[in-house]
Amino acid sequence: MTRSVVITTINPPTTAVRGFAASGWRTYVAGDLKTPRDWACEGVVYVGPDEQRGRLAEELPHNHYSRKLYGYLAAVADGATVVADSDDDNIPGEGWDFPAFDGEYDTAPREAGWVNIYRSFTSKHIWPRGLPLDRVLAPDSVLQEDALAPAPARVGVWQALADGDPDVDAIYRLTDGELCTFDQRPPVVLPEGTLCPYNSQNTATREELLALLYLPATVTFRFTDILRGIVAQPVMWAAGFSLGFTAATVVQERNPHDYVKDFESEIPCYLQVRESVEAVSGVVRAGAAVEDNLRAGYAELRRRGIVQDAELRLLDAWLEDLAEARTAGRALA
Repeated sequence: MTRSVVITTINPPTTAVRGFAASGWRTYVAGDLKTPRDWACEGVVYVGPDEQRGRLAEELPHNHYSRKLYGYLAAVADGATVVADSDDDNIPGEGWDFPAFDGEYDTAPREAGWVNIYRSFTSKHIWPRGLPLDRVLAPDSVLQEDALAPAPARVGVWQALADGDPDVDAIYRLTDGELCTFDQRPPVVLPEGTLCPYNSQNTATREELLALLYLPATVTFRFTDILRGIVAQPVMWAAGFSLGFTAATVVQERNPHDYVKDFESEIPCYLQVRESVEAVSGVVRAGAAVEDNLRAGYAELRRRGIVQDAELRLLDAWLEDLAEARTAGRALA
C-alpha cells in the first residue's frame, strides 16, 4: 500500500506542509497562479500550473480549490493506493495516520438520517460545515453512546477531526467562534442511511473509491468539498462501503478569512445539501461501477440546477485523466 497526502496552497511552505513532508507519507502540493512561482519544500512533490496537463486542463478554472485534482492525479500516477487530503494550515500531530479501512468499529444505527458527528467527540455545542441548519439543535442529531455498537466495517473514507479552529461554518464563527479540542475517543462509523458532511481537510480515501476525490468546480469555494462528500456517501453505500470519523490528528491554525464572505460562499451548503443527497440517492444503483454512479449523481445535480453544464465535462475529463494515472501507477508497481 502506497500512501500519499495532497495539499493545495497559495502560500510559501508552511509549518503544516513541512510536518506532512516529515510524516512518512508521500506529500504532494498542487499550486495555482497565486502560488509563489519558486515554491519548493524538501520532501514535497510540487505540481505547479505548468505541470497541470491532461483533459482537465482544457476547462478547469484557475484560482479555484479544484486545482487540487492535479495533486491527486500526480499521487496516483506515482502509485498511490490511499490518498489523503489536508490543507496548508493543518499541523499534523506526532504519528499522524488513519485507522485501517477494514475492521471492527463503533457503528451508528442505519437509516438515522443527518447526524452531528462532532457531538460524538465533544459535549460542546459545535457542528460541521454543511450540516443542515435545522439539524443543529435537533436532539436526535446527536448519536447517543448506547446507540453505538461494535460491528465489522468496510470504511471507504476516513475523516479525522481537527483541533483548534476546526471546520465549522461561518454562522458558528460569527456567533461563537470558540476554539475546540475534541475528545480522544474510538472511531465512529456511519452506515447506509446515516450521514454527516465531511471535508477535505484531514481525510483519507481508499483505492477502490479514488474517483470520489473529484472536487466540483462550478459551485462556490465553500461548497466544493462539502458537495463532494455529499455525493460520495450514497455512491459509497451502493459499493458496500461506509464513512468513518476518528479523533483529531491535526491542529488547525486557520489562515485569515473574511467570515461574511465565507457565509456568502456557504449559502448553497445551507440550502442545497438536503436536495443534493436526495438527488444522488435517487439515481445510484447497487452493483454499478463507482464511476457510473458518480456520473449519474452529477447528471441529476445538473438537471436540478445545483451544478452547471461544465461540471459534467469536467467530471468526464477527471475520470479519463484518473484512468491514465492509474495505468501509470500500476506500471510502477
